[in-house]
Amino acid sequence: MKLNKYTVDDINFAGKKVLCRCDFNVPLKDGVITNDNRITAALPTIKKIIADGGQLILCSHLGKPKNGPEEKFSLAPVAVRLSELLGKDVVFANDDEVVGANAKAAVAAMKDGDVVLLQNTRFRKEETKNLEPFSSELASLAEVFVMDAFGSAHRAHCSTVGVTDHIKCTAVGYLMQKEIDYLGNAVEAPVRPFVAILGGAKVADKLNVISNLLEKCDTLIIGGGMAYTFAKAQGKAIGTSLVDDTKLDYCNEMIKKAEDLGKKLLLPIDTVCTKSFPDPIDAPIDTEVYAAGEIPEDCMGLDIGPKTRELYAEAVKSAKTVVWNGPMGVFENPILAEGTIAVAKALAETDATTIIGGGDSAAAVVNLGFADKMSHISTGGGASLEYLEGKVLPGIAAIADKD
Repeated sequence: MKLNKYTVDDINFAGKKVLCRCDFNVPLKDGVITNDNRITAALPTIKKIIADGGQLILCSHLGKPKNGPEEKFSLAPVAVRLSELLGKDVVFANDDEVVGANAKAAVAAMKDGDVVLLQNTRFRKEETKNLEPFSSELASLAEVFVMDAFGSAHRAHCSTVGVTDHIKCTAVGYLMQKEIDYLGNAVEAPVRPFVAILGGAKVADKLNVISNLLEKCDTLIIGGGMAYTFAKAQGKAIGTSLVDDTKLDYCNEMIKKAEDLGKKLLLPIDTVCTKSFPDPIDAPIDTEVYAAGEIPEDCMGLDIGPKTRELYAEAVKSAKTVVWNGPMGVFENPILAEGTIAVAKALAETDATTIIGGGDSAAAVVNLGFADKMSHISTGGGASLEYLEGKVLPGIAAIADKD
């Protein structure tokens, strides 16, 4: 399923008004941006459009405003940071209704190469329900729509999908194209051996991902909190470890599915355990290592053990494609981060194409200093998971296909 969408390289934007959906959902503290990665990730697409001489209108959501406009979710700080990064003035159209008097006046006054940033799209209640009249109001500002917010591509909102009912000239930006190339095509047509690594806390979050990846990969590695549900499904002792008792049958089905398909399914063989969860999460804590399935009644598993780290690192060595989604343990605690570090290190040292599927695993790779060693780190948590499930993402489907 190789996707063939129009991209920003297929369009000359000179003299055109362009609405570009970005992901500026950045962390803020007291009105100050604490991490601008999502803004810098959008710069290649922004620079291409303004270099062409396009008149660029940017939109994004930020946070989850519940009852319409909330000052703490304003995109004003993003406009300031964008102005600094671009070395030119980015006009911030501060309208509670997003497409209001300020936005209309700013857009009407635009010259080629100018940039306007609209207010938080979620200030409009129609946004998340993909309802009119917001979609047509957004679309009325422009003649071209560029989708470059992969992190929102799994949501059919006014600013990701609705506008394409009214704007027929559409394309994906560089960030979206990279996600499609790496995540989509790696899963659909991987260079083998293809190893998939799934971690994180909940089996439920990754139900369909496990099933879909078993059909695509050669080896599936399971770590993190969901490993204990697999262990319990096999009748092993897991102490007070996290478990989803409603998914025990499913885990056994996946073990059988791997056998039937002739795929390797690797589960932890030893576990780093503690008597209680660290509080605060990064507090010093005493640990013991037990064989998987032999965890004492008063202990909980919070990371993969040293033998499992070796097993998983060895499995990655011969891989040509690796997709990793979800940490191996409570990586926020330095004592319980060893498993996640071992996997990140193994990926950093392999010649394989290495794809990190967003969310906690992306945060772990960045925080642990391995980001520059990975082929691709996805910008979408939920979106990358749904893509790995084999789902069609509405924000991608809405963009025009090349003939």
